[in-house]
Amino acid sequence: MDEAERERFAAFLLRMRSSNLNHRDLMAAVEATPRSSFVPPQWRVDAWSERSIPIECGEAIEGIDLQMRVISLLNLEPGSRVLEVGTGSGYTSAVMSRLSARVLTLDRFRTLCDAARQRHETLGISNILVRQADGTNGAAAEGPFDRIVIWAAYESLPRGFVEQLSSGGVMIAPIGPADGIQTLEKLTKTGSRFERENVANVRLQPIASGIAAAI
Repeated sequence: MDEAERERFAAFLLRMRSSNLNHRDLMAAVEATPRSSFVPPQWRVDAWSERSIPIECGEAIEGIDLQMRVISLLNLEPGSRVLEVGTGSGYTSAVMSRLSARVLTLDRFRTLCDAARQRHETLGISNILVRQADGTNGAAAEGPFDRIVIWAAYESLPRGFVEQLSSGGVMIAPIGPADGIQTLEKLTKTGSRFERENVANVRLQPIASGIAAAI
């Protein structure tokens, strides 16, 4: 990091402390994952900000504060098997890989998958599987998972994911209208149902089905 980025990183750390999100293992994973490598050069000044950042394929990644809040809510453990829907730049899967056993991350855009895979390989991360796929219904054949995180909004609770979670597993997903405010929910599997906890109001892109044909 140069001096300017160190200052922005320090400001981020102060926000995490004030939000009680400065967990030692999580912050160690963040420090080991150079965020500037996952952000387009023209947006690197905003890498440690709360704003979302445009990336390839007309997509965007969430601000670092929201990303860290979500990862913290997952309560990842060294043996956790994680499913991520929405690879984006590959940053969140890289951080989660340092806190868990295995991450399967899905994205509908081949361009994003290829770029994320290259970034992971450059960092020597070997416990992430990046796959171009329609993630709207998860990855039932690969489950069960201990944790599931979804970076796009569903109009209503995607109940099909309950069968893909292990007992006591946790899923974080935004639920609500595509063109309005959604509720970020933490869903914990208890038996064959979810216990729901409303975490925050967010506004994320709606989930999109299918695989992008050209990009």
